Order: sequence, then C-alpha cells, then structure tokens
Amino acid sequence: MALMRFAFPTLGKEPDFVVLNRKDFTNLANNSIKRFPWGGTVGFYFTKADGSIIALKGVCSHMECNVDYKPAEKRFYCPCHQGWFDENGKNISGPPPKPLEILVISEEGEKLIIAKKGVKVELPKA
Repeated sequence: MALMRFAFPTLGKEPDFVVLNRKDFTNLANNSIKRFPWGGTVGFYFTKADGSIIALKGVCSHMECNVDYKPAEKRFYCPCHQGWFDENGKNISGPPPKPLEILVISEEGEKLIIAKKGVKVELPKA
C-alpha cells in the first residue's frame, strides 16, 4: 500500500469543495466547458447549449479515466473504453455503470464554490 501511495499520491484525496475566482468562469460560451482542479483529477464547469450551467467531476464512472467534452456531439466521451455521457452527465453508451458525478455550484461575492452534493461550505469571513 505504501508503494501505491508513493506512485499515486493523489489517490483517494478528493476535496469536498473547491473555491475558484468567479471572474474566471463568467461569460463562458454556450456548449463549452472550463476545466478546474478537483483534487488529483479534473472538474468541468459546463455551459450547456441552452445556456444553463452545471459542474461535473470529469472522471468516468467505469474505471475512473478522465473524460472530455465533445462539443459537436454535445456529449462527454471516455476514451478508455468508449463510454459516452449526455450533456447532463447521464451514461448513454459503453460500459460506464452510472452517470458522471454532478457537483453543486454556489457563489459568494467574487468566489465560485463548487462542492459535492450534501456538503455544507462555510468560508471564513474576511
């Protein structure tokens, strides 16, 4: 196990939430993503084609490979085993057994907070 922790130092180190600069994520074009760090993996701040916004963990539910967004298809793709997810993160093709993890978005002043569902975030007051 010590060798695994050395070889994969971020293994199991997933945050409950991240705090980002809101300005970096405003005015994102429809049907596009902006990546953000989510522990040792990636998260997606995603403006869907209809202008609605969601945040997702960018890791496949099959074997935790990183997924990517394909704007022309309006779907997320996992290249490891050809898994596909719709623009809501729902698994629609290939081996992924469940949807991508949806994260909760909130704003506090100039901060954008992205958290796991059910996590209560209380930032220190300045």
